[in-house]
Amino acid sequence: MSALSRPTGVTIAVLMEELNASPQSGLLVDLLAGGSGLQRQVTSAHPQKTGLALSGFDAAVRGGRVLLFGDSEIRYLESLSKDLRDAALRRLYGHDLPAVLITQGFDPPRELRETADRTAVPLLRTSAATPDAMSRLGAVLDNFLAPRTTVHGVLMDVLGLGVLVVGESGIGKSECALDLVVRGHRLVADDAVELKCRAESFVLGSCPELTRHHMEIRGLGLINVQDLFGVASTRTSKRVELVVQLERWEPGREYDRLGIDDARYEVLGVRIPMIRMPVAPGRNVSILVEVAARNQLLRARGNDAARRLLDRLNRSLESGAVAGALEHGEDL
Repeated sequence: MSALSRPTGVTIAVLMEELNASPQSGLLVDLLAGGSGLQRQVTSAHPQKTGLALSGFDAAVRGGRVLLFGDSEIRYLESLSKDLRDAALRRLYGHDLPAVLITQGFDPPRELRETADRTAVPLLRTSAATPDAMSRLGAVLDNFLAPRTTVHGVLMDVLGLGVLVVGESGIGKSECALDLVVRGHRLVADDAVELKCRAESFVLGSCPELTRHHMEIRGLGLINVQDLFGVASTRTSKRVELVVQLERWEPGREYDRLGIDDARYEVLGVRIPMIRMPVAPGRNVSILVEVAARNQLLRARGNDAARRLLDRLNRSLESGAVAGALEHGEDL
């Protein structure tokens, strides 16, 4: 696994380009003033809206976060005299603001534009409502600023479950993935899997743009899975919900035979269910991985076959012990 990397920030210029290039984001923005500060960096994925800062209580304003001005902030500024307005903006812009975003398409007071130009803090505007702007901007920033790493493995979409197959080089990860594709499952990434943590709770995997849809098979070389099997055989990203670690079979080593071990694979601070799968001649690894995915889907619904059987066995043993004690006249 490569070292963890966390982007230090994203510039306003890149953020604007991303928002305006993705209509599905629902957050188109215009630059109103402060254009010389487009290289300022946003370092937090959480936009802030603190109208109290304009009235003097600015302790809650945090640097590196985009500041949103909605209806109440604009109306409050308009209600102030010019001197008070200048003083409020001077105090607010004394913080390390990467940008100010006006929502609902409001026209800002002239002093706000002038302050943005003077301090080189971009002043942006969107027609979106404030709650929508906060959530959508936060989602885009979370994508940019998420901790990320790259692992050596294969990521598959098996029956809707994201399965990351890892193991030492040459153990058969790509061959297993190819067999799964032939069986109707979907390839996300082969060899290098880019992982990033979203919302601090789940890991999203994708493939580097350069190698997307490609797979390396020893003896065959590079193949394009989408060209061979069609567009339905690949996808660009998938949440990782199960890790299968392929290991060479070692005689004499104890392996989990009941399926009740609660092994976890920790990456980017998230612990993902993991299965250690021994590889040996005669074992069809792809079928085993598919069954592991089916079993994990059942477990997620509360249907754990191994634990149910173990509970039944324990109850049987307990009832048998009670019956034996009664038969021999022991005092329970």
